[in-house]
Amino acid sequence: MASSVPHEGDDAGGIVAEINITPLTDVFLVLLIIFMVTSSVIANTGKQVNLPEAAASTATDKQAVNVTITESGEVQVNGRNVPYEQLGAHLKVALDAAEQKTVILRGDRLVILEKAVYVLDQAQLNGAKGFAIATKKSRN
Repeated sequence: MASSVPHEGDDAGGIVAEINITPLTDVFLVLLIIFMVTSSVIANTGKQVNLPEAAASTATDKQAVNVTITESGEVQVNGRNVPYEQLGAHLKVALDAAEQKTVILRGDRLVILEKAVYVLDQAQLNGAKGFAIATKKSRN
């Protein structure tokens, strides 16, 4: 019976073919870190607004369409800058894609009421079924 294990002195030393997964693991860990860093940056790319304060508030569904108006009048729909004049078209696309037909208005506390009413009006004209106004907790 022949042995498959090479002995000393045998010329058939054979090549040991093993897969070294250490470099593969290193690459996956680096990719995971890159993904974690970029996802946190992407999550924080929205405009910073000074929300009005309210004593009572409730949580809203994350599937709603978010509209942000900055103090300078810039408008974003779900984190994307849109021209003020084309807000209706962008809202229609966002509402068609959303599971919930709710619009959350994140308006800076110094935004003129006319702009807020315009946003809510455009949302209703383009299929919104509900509205919410984002606030922050009162300091009192």
